[in-house]
Amino acid sequence: MKDFEAIHQAAEIIKKGGLVAFPTETVYGLGADAFNPIAVARVFEVKQRPHFDPLIVHVSDLADLKKLVIKIPSHAKKLIERFWPGPLTIVLAKRDEVPDIVTSGLPTVAVRMPRHPMTLSLIELAGSPIVGPSANPFGYLSPTTAEHVRDQLGDQIDFVLDGGPCEVGVESTIISFSESKPRLLRPGGVPLEEIESIIGRVEIAPIEEGRPSAPGMLPRHYAPRTPILLDWDEKSFDSFGDMKIGLLAFREPKKSKKKFHSIEVLSKKGDFREAAANLFAAIRRLDTFNLDLILAETVPEAGLGRAINDRLRRARGALHP
Repeated sequence: MKDFEAIHQAAEIIKKGGLVAFPTETVYGLGADAFNPIAVARVFEVKQRPHFDPLIVHVSDLADLKKLVIKIPSHAKKLIERFWPGPLTIVLAKRDEVPDIVTSGLPTVAVRMPRHPMTLSLIELAGSPIVGPSANPFGYLSPTTAEHVRDQLGDQIDFVLDGGPCEVGVESTIISFSESKPRLLRPGGVPLEEIESIIGRVEIAPIEEGRPSAPGMLPRHYAPRTPILLDWDEKSFDSFGDMKIGLLAFREPKKSKKKFHSIEVLSKKGDFREAAANLFAAIRRLDTFNLDLILAETVPEAGLGRAINDRLRRARGALHP
């Protein structure tokens, strides 16, 4: 099926209240008409997502944004001008017309404009903003290819729009303008340093327990079946005994006395963008080997490294219930 035919078919499904998995530059999303509460409820059902966890709404132009929010503060406008379309989500006071199921009853709504041309066309043809949480069961690894979506959700959704592998590979950065000062709610595809170069200092919100104030803020998320350990060193290997262990390395690892069953390298040259793009797929591959444990290396806490470390800390929830 040609791309334009697939996009038209997907748009018609959205208009009729169906669910479509769609590509973005970050991860694949699970789309439904944001103004159709019944369709949005099905998104929660398919993902098995808690109803207290709000959704991000995707738009194709600023006219869509104005359907969703009451006003756009000047700092938010600056970020929109610089980073949209792209991996940046902004949280603003919502209009009453936005269904409460989308925002989990919060007075704010999270919005972004994705960079993938197929999805921008999909939103435009559907004639409405669309919700788009990651197209996977809640709490599991986010999909970065259409095949990942099919493997995890199968025939539970109506259509998968295949746009190839995701370019960025980690979810969008979320910045909230619901308080007096901008706050970073989730690190992601746009580094904090780039945001602060435009609007000045941004406060960093702590990882939340209980009801989150924006999508992707729960402390345990993006988890594979295999436990992940971050705080380890060569001296701790003796305690692992005969465990079947995999390694998730940032760079090509140095020789170790410990033999790993399998090794995934995020970037041989230590490039943050390459590492972020490979992160979820690499964890997914390790998770297929029936390992007892995955040892993961954190990366420098700067630029996209902040987002990579954030996802690793949340993924280890499988080990720290």
